[in-house]
Amino acid sequence: MAFLNRLERALGRFAIPNLSLYLVFGQVFFWSVSFLGYFDLERIALLPLAVREGEFWRVVSFLFLPPNSSPVFIAFAWYLFWMMGTALEGYWGVFRYNLFLLTGWALTVAVSFLFPLGYATNLFLAGSVFLAFAFLNPDFEMMLFFILPVKIKWLALLQWLFYGYALVFGGWPTRLATLAAVGNFLLFFSRDIVERVRTGRRRMEHQARAAAARADAREPRHRCVVCGKTELTHPLEDFRYGDDDQCYCSEHRSRAKSA
Repeated sequence: MAFLNRLERALGRFAIPNLSLYLVFGQVFFWSVSFLGYFDLERIALLPLAVREGEFWRVVSFLFLPPNSSPVFIAFAWYLFWMMGTALEGYWGVFRYNLFLLTGWALTVAVSFLFPLGYATNLFLAGSVFLAFAFLNPDFEMMLFFILPVKIKWLALLQWLFYGYALVFGGWPTRLATLAAVGNFLLFFSRDIVERVRTGRRRMEHQARAAAARADAREPRHRCVVCGKTELTHPLEDFRYGDDDQCYCSEHRSRAKSA
């Protein structure tokens, strides 16, 4: 945290407010001109081989590449990215949100140059924004298919499972792209994750001690008048009451008959 504070004091004036909005505007523009047939989106995609040949703009322009889906889904994806990015910017501040995106961008670009013949995608960078928002707002509800309310933590869990599947069964380009996608998340949230694990463990230990104390303090309903067994000390024991209204365990039930 001290390092980030020093970095923010030194470079904070260069941070770009409303960065999510600018990225969405850029994607809207390129999607529109492509949809109208005036532009080929391949010209802004990140192809490392083309960058090596002098098309340096691709290193940045791929951030403005819109999702490849139906217009309704694309519009929804733009809205979510803007909403979640704005929330993160409000939580961290402009500089740290810029740094979060910059870290994800740098990792994605670095990994892409290991496989210069393949196109890199910005979807993983958008996914890291989603995971960061879900980590900070786990109970935020989204309308799945615009009908079913679902807490975002469960959707984030599905995305983590998808990333895990990609790491296990994907090729090396997919594996490294996945690691790059979660790299900025882990850099920003590793301390919080460790603290949550410790807090959860302490909470479980406290609950276990409290449950044990309640069990010790609870008065038994059945106690054998001969040996003192109770349903707390012997939960499988079969207690019966004799004609004398006294409680007997199975071992001393014969005394109840003779009483």
